[in-house]
Amino acid sequence: QVQLVESGGGLVQTGGSLRLSCAASGRTFTAYVVGWFRQAPGKEREFVATISPSGVTSYANSVKGRFTISRENAKNTAYLQINNLKPEDTAVYYCAASAQFTTMTHQYNYWGQGTQVTVSS
Repeated sequence: QVQLVESGGGLVQTGGSLRLSCAASGRTFTAYVVGWFRQAPGKEREFVATISPSGVTSYANSVKGRFTISRENAKNTAYLQINNLKPEDTAVYYCAASAQFTTMTHQYNYWGQGTQVTVSS
């Protein structure tokens, strides 16, 4: 079991930045790929970014150049830096853990409770 807790969300203006954190506990953090997903009201949960234990990353096309995923294995924590925020980035952001390097939501076994990001225009 891996327990994940997100933090860092909030209300920001268009063009602002946020850094989301995902703190993990339980099984060895370095055994897992960590992904970030988001879900806007009335929409399906969508992939945002993922990072392997060694730091290999993958991003959704819609966030490339604005979002940066990273991790500090010694702190059992992953991050999502979000720059130049847009109103369409408004969503609940979730981190998740998987044994596979994948962008597929259903292949992530462990999920946090989510953190709300709201971007005002």
